[in-house]
Amino acid sequence: MGRGRARAKQAKIARELKYRAPSTDLRALQQELASADDDPRPASADILIDEDDTDERERPLDPQ
Repeated sequence: MGRGRARAKQAKIARELKYRAPSTDLRALQQELASADDDPRPASADILIDEDDTDERERPLDPQ
């Protein structure tokens, strides 16, 4: 026993999250969207290089 209180609290929090209207700062959202770049990729995407992504045609063929 003893789970009743914890379970009731979890149900209360879940109900609040489901039914309450979130307070969204529309002005801050508008500023954030207005200052966003046209490129949807993150800046770190240009830095990442996958070394395993080599083309098979670039490797020398074994003469067998």
